Amino acid sequence: MPIKVRNPRTGEDDYEFVPPSSEEIKAWTARLRHGGADWFSSGLKNRIGVMQRWKKAIADNRAEIVSALSRDTGRFRLCHGELDGICLLIDRWCALAPSLLEEQARWSAAIPTIKYHSQLLPYGLVGVISPWNFPLLLSLIDAVPALVAGCSVVIKPSPITPRFVEPLRDTIRGVPDLDPVLALLPGPGETGAALIDEVDAVCFTGSIRTGRVVAEAAAKRFIPAFLELGGKDPAIVVESADLERAAATILRASIAATGQACQSLERIYVKDTIHDEFISRLVAGAREITLNFPDLHSGQLGPLIFERQAEIIASHIADAVEKGAAILCGGEIEHHGGGKWIRPTVLVNVDHTMKIMTEETFGPVIPVMSFKTVDEAIALANDSDYGLSAAVFAGTEEEAIAIARRIDVGAVSINDGALTSVMHEAEKNSFKLSGLGGSRMGPSGLTRFLKKKALIVQTGKPASVAHLDEA
Repeated sequence: MPIKVRNPRTGEDDYEFVPPSSEEIKAWTARLRHGGADWFSSGLKNRIGVMQRWKKAIADNRAEIVSALSRDTGRFRLCHGELDGICLLIDRWCALAPSLLEEQARWSAAIPTIKYHSQLLPYGLVGVISPWNFPLLLSLIDAVPALVAGCSVVIKPSPITPRFVEPLRDTIRGVPDLDPVLALLPGPGETGAALIDEVDAVCFTGSIRTGRVVAEAAAKRFIPAFLELGGKDPAIVVESADLERAAATILRASIAATGQACQSLERIYVKDTIHDEFISRLVAGAREITLNFPDLHSGQLGPLIFERQAEIIASHIADAVEKGAAILCGGEIEHHGGGKWIRPTVLVNVDHTMKIMTEETFGPVIPVMSFKTVDEAIALANDSDYGLSAAVFAGTEEEAIAIARRIDVGAVSINDGALTSVMHEAEKNSFKLSGLGGSRMGPSGLTRFLKKKALIVQTGKPASVAHLDEA
């Protein structure tokens, strides 16, 4: 049965696609496995050349891909950013791979006559299950390094944003050496579940609830699962911070992509002595933000991509207000042209009894809570099931880092926010319920797709039977 797809700007179902059947999934994965043997044996130099040709094909088809992404997400500039990010991603892994994949012989420190070689072998077929908030980028952020490592890859994009798939498929078909080892199969959850049964490793980006299902299915098959899940990222602003910088940065890092990003700042803790001034600056900045409606090419905020997300955001705000929070700006789901929108929303008088401070909101909502001591701020930041990332604003790098070291998350932006969205060289893990498995950043972003085999050589005299005497 065809799946109808809603346009986030108009609210109309103006696209449909037919997900693959279980038989088609088996056929696709068998084809990719067959192609994967030649892909790995062709060597790294060949794979890098193929990936560079694909990058050119993506760039040459910019207009078609961005147009489809815009219809998927209701935004424009960020769609260009996604495409540019993929081109940079391909360049980065192609540049790093030769050193990361170099096999070296080493001597044992414990037994001087033994040396060992490390052989690196790719997981044959990697499955990628990607979300709707950044459809292109999050479909390929794991697929690209897996391909460079020598794996074949099957991607299941979200059924909420599938329009970009066809123009991207055209670029794959235009690179004959890539076509046998890369496929995109959009579909619902059932498609993802079927893929897990056919692959050798799985990457998933999405909610904690679905991440648990993916992890359990992978565990049953004894295959690795790399999970990047939700966030409820805190920011701490201490008395010595540059308030203008902190307010402007927190606003940007909270509402970028209409807050539909896992690394968005979703709860803000500000020293009580500067709380009112910070709020004044934050609200003034928030009120200057405009929607990209009716003109797609203007404004800073696009529509809410997933219709049901509007219900979650509204329920979090209502829960906070019912428990005593005050809305200083925004706060209402707006309906324009059939789409659903919300302006930057600043809340005060919040606490941890409210969903707005404990559950992922995934919208441009900024709840601000004051604190008296740094110890209190750190305790509040750590009072969460999530541990993706955080931010600290302080007068000196040393002061900020001292605080950052005590926050229980995988990455902390210092005097900035959401830096993991633009800087991928630093390896990090997702703490607590925010993820599982090797980091998609730093060298591990590629090496996690490789099985490591030891070839151990005895260059001296082997141990004899006499060594077994226990007398």
